[in-house]
Amino acid sequence: MAKPTSVEVRAYQVGFGDCFLVSFVYARGAPRHVLIDFGTTALPRRGAKSVKPSAHLPRIAEHIKGVCKGRLTAVVATHRHADHISGFATDGASGGAGKIIAACRPKVVLQPWTEDPDAARDARTATRDTSRSPKSFVASLEAMHRLAEHSWRMALRPPPSMSVATAKQLRFLGEDNIRNASAVGNLIAMGKRRGARSVWAHHGSPSGLERLLPGVKVRVLGPPTLEQTEKIRKMRSSHPDEFWQLLGSARGVRGMRVAPVGAQRDNAGKPVPAEARWFRDRIASLSAEQLLEIVRILDDQMNNTSLILLFEVGAKKLLFPGDAQIENWSWALQDAPDAAQTRALLREVDFYKVGHHGSRNATPKTLLWENFAKRGAARRLQTVLSTMKGKHGTAAKKTEVPRRTLLEALEAQTELHDTGNISLAAGREPCEVITVKT
Repeated sequence: MAKPTSVEVRAYQVGFGDCFLVSFVYARGAPRHVLIDFGTTALPRRGAKSVKPSAHLPRIAEHIKGVCKGRLTAVVATHRHADHISGFATDGASGGAGKIIAACRPKVVLQPWTEDPDAARDARTATRDTSRSPKSFVASLEAMHRLAEHSWRMALRPPPSMSVATAKQLRFLGEDNIRNASAVGNLIAMGKRRGARSVWAHHGSPSGLERLLPGVKVRVLGPPTLEQTEKIRKMRSSHPDEFWQLLGSARGVRGMRVAPVGAQRDNAGKPVPAEARWFRDRIASLSAEQLLEIVRILDDQMNNTSLILLFEVGAKKLLFPGDAQIENWSWALQDAPDAAQTRALLREVDFYKVGHHGSRNATPKTLLWENFAKRGAARRLQTVLSTMKGKHGTAAKKTEVPRRTLLEALEAQTELHDTGNISLAAGREPCEVITVKT
């Protein structure tokens, strides 16, 4: 079978999330289909009604099943955030969408190295690991997921002392960073199915996709392992190792007691004197802000574990970086032994899935954006942005997603496809098809 004659990218409307079906079309033989991410944490309204994931995600899954005629070549989960994997869940919250995807029997399930269940299992028992080890790093993520779930539940019924803005951010980040056990379990099960296999990849490792995609080269550019670089431990420069050791202790987080913020009684059940309640509430407010900051750290850490994949089909190159942030990118683009070769490859990218829904720190300006040779007046570079405005960050702090300055550059210098423009109306296609001729 020769190389594909074209690549079709179906970008699905999933609100704040990612879902892309990449179809490699051949002159002879059936197309090969790779599903890259499937999740959401917020959906736009349809008229006056809210759209529920339990209704919308099965609709997307059925559409994917129809396009691939019930056979997926591979599933890629770039990282564990809910807005990238919640559609793989098999429970009621997803409407069982993950069962529909599993029935398409992917031959490879590709995830970052941090998702290897054996590493996670070892991490829970390796109490003498140092904070520098991969096991301890995975354990830290696991422990912080539990803290994220506590934060989310707390923000659902915020105490009077918690600001509206803090509660909103805790709900969003907490929900996005909950472990998503149903989705994680389904991804593992799909990889264990007879005739299938799981691949946990890192920078420079095989993707497991080439043998399934004739004429296609797939490069794994990220994430790096801790042996390659410790930059994905973003907070190590400002927090001592003991911080990660504490979070790496599953028992420490599971046994953590959190004061009932704003309660009239203390943890021992004794009444709090009226004259002390003002001070108590100030401390409670500070604790909520600190809790939010810790959950933000987890959010950054999970993004730093995101897969970065480059597909090469003949002279055409398609780049899918998930939510990779600068600490992840800097290894591939600056520090790795093959960084110069990688920059040269990325210079000729024809299709770019905009990183992290258009956030300010996922499209490095100098090393990545300004290196794209096909952006500019001719707008030969095709870009796709999967996002939902007003969901994350604030314009006042220049953290809104998508970031205004990046959005303006995408509109002016590329052929931009925005999933936010896809209607959720009944009877409409839930995706846009972007074709790259090879």
